[in-house]
Amino acid sequence: MQNKNADTVTIRWGIIGCGSVTELKSGPAYQKTADFELSAVMRRDLGLAADYAQRHKVKAYSSNAADIIHNDEIDAVYIATPPDSHKLYALQVAAAGKPCCIEKPLAPSYADSLAIVNAFESQNIPLFVAYYRRSLPRFNKVKSLLESGGIGEVRTINAFLNKPANALDLSGEFNWRTDKTVATGGYFDDLASHGLDLFAYLLGDFDIVKGLSTNQQGLYSSLDAVTACWQHKSGVMGIGSWNFGGCTREDRVVITGSKGELSFSVFDEVPIVLQTLNRRQEFIIENPENIQLHHVANIREQLVNGVKHPSSGKTALHTSWVMTQILHGGPSL
Repeated sequence: MQNKNADTVTIRWGIIGCGSVTELKSGPAYQKTADFELSAVMRRDLGLAADYAQRHKVKAYSSNAADIIHNDEIDAVYIATPPDSHKLYALQVAAAGKPCCIEKPLAPSYADSLAIVNAFESQNIPLFVAYYRRSLPRFNKVKSLLESGGIGEVRTINAFLNKPANALDLSGEFNWRTDKTVATGGYFDDLASHGLDLFAYLLGDFDIVKGLSTNQQGLYSSLDAVTACWQHKSGVMGIGSWNFGGCTREDRVVITGSKGELSFSVFDEVPIVLQTLNRRQEFIIENPENIQLHHVANIREQLVNGVKHPSSGKTALHTSWVMTQILHGGPSL
């Protein structure tokens, strides 16, 4: 770590995989967070890495991940590659002894996720996963409403995500998000993981999870239709449906309690609605321009001030277990 002066330390970050997710959602957050510096970026296409570095005013770039991982002037690493390479790079970062943030999902399988978590835990190195909704003010408002008894005793959660096939799906062109060798669950891996991780954050860990999945459209090799039912350790019951071949887009979650219900969207910036027998309340909370800003700020809080981050390797491993149970059945915890 680099000393700015006697009282502060700069944590220098390197990104492996400076693709689209890092353009607005995450990359600038590392530049805006106090005590953090985005010092180097890597992409397999050196020209694209150079272009990113120039546009974002990053001083170093490379087409080789080792230049990030083993660089003595890089203190921590953010892995933003597709999920099938997360384990490869994460184990190298752990061996290098550097704190790491990994894009979600943690890995394509529970076994790979467990290997990553064990590697960091064995060396007592901080591991974060980009389930940034745990840090967003809008979802912490949902959490506070639940914990304050706004809808009484929580009974059920019902999650529904429906999206039509997009132009890329219909074109037949390669898309790693729908290639079963990279993401067996397709968009379920990419999108439903956010919701399932959030539900564990809001309602506690899952206990029993069952699922059904199929490919209804035949547009790509991964799954495109998934349903699930589950029970949280708290006793809350849940059902979910994720379909990526419907006619319209709809994203809604309804949590029902003994005295009312709470509804919101996982992805859409719509009001949170608290409905009881006698009152309806709406809460409008906007997301930051760089949606991972609070997530990255909370990484700083742990690394600098020792305040535990809400999205760790351990919490992401639980989400990996839930997803594995839904898609394949899997090992008991």
